[in-house]
Amino acid sequence: QVQLVESGGGLVQPGGSLRLSCAASGFTLHYYAIGWFRQAPGKEREGVSCISSSDNSTKYADSVKGRFSISRDNAKNTVYLQMNSLKPEDTAVYYCAALRGVTATIVCLQYVRKDYWGQGTQVTVSS
Repeated sequence: QVQLVESGGGLVQPGGSLRLSCAASGFTLHYYAIGWFRQAPGKEREGVSCISSSDNSTKYADSVKGRFSISRDNAKNTVYLQMNSLKPEDTAVYYCAALRGVTATIVCLQYVRKDYWGQGTQVTVSS
């Protein structure tokens, strides 16, 4: 079965950290650019961080630069999003999406149709 599965979300205090995982099954993630997106209640979905399919170049939203880091482990067929110094405004459902053979900039574009989406994982930052 071809799918993306996110994990690692949860409840964390402001200033805390979480690492989200996006694991692929049924296809090889190495050939795909991966984007992490989030959607908070009442807000539009936004691109958070993306990584290209070729040279692992990355892209970050201004709101998370210096706090979040995206990486991939091809041996585990998984992409990670390390989130540090979390803020209440980071609270959202986080989704990963895959698009074959493109740059980080392209996969991060909202209007570009993705090949696969995960089901999402909730991140709540609250004291």
